[in-house]
Amino acid sequence: MGKLKNQKPKGNKTSKSGGSPLKGGKLKASHILVKKLSLAQQICDDLTAGISFQELARKYSECSSKNKGGNLGEFGKGKMIPVFWNACAKLKVGQISEPVKSSEGYHIIKRTK
Repeated sequence: MGKLKNQKPKGNKTSKSGGSPLKGGKLKASHILVKKLSLAQQICDDLTAGISFQELARKYSECSSKNKGGNLGEFGKGKMIPVFWNACAKLKVGQISEPVKSSEGYHIIKRTK
């Protein structure tokens, strides 16, 4: 998955994994959660084709955040499972991940701050 927009990172604390800096040890993200890898890959293709992240989250996500276009708001490291946090921290603001597998299914993550 490529970047939807290439924003210059803001903040004063750099994440250790190469993503955008973390301000106050927190970041913001949205995600789309689905059970099947094949659906996650199709959603990534749809994102590449220009369909909005929010629209796809509302249509496909199995998380209650789908009602907010996948928006999870702001959270710190201990609030998310490690695999999700690590994937999110590696992203630059505006970047979207490839499918990330967790015990819940497959996440497509968009870092928003």
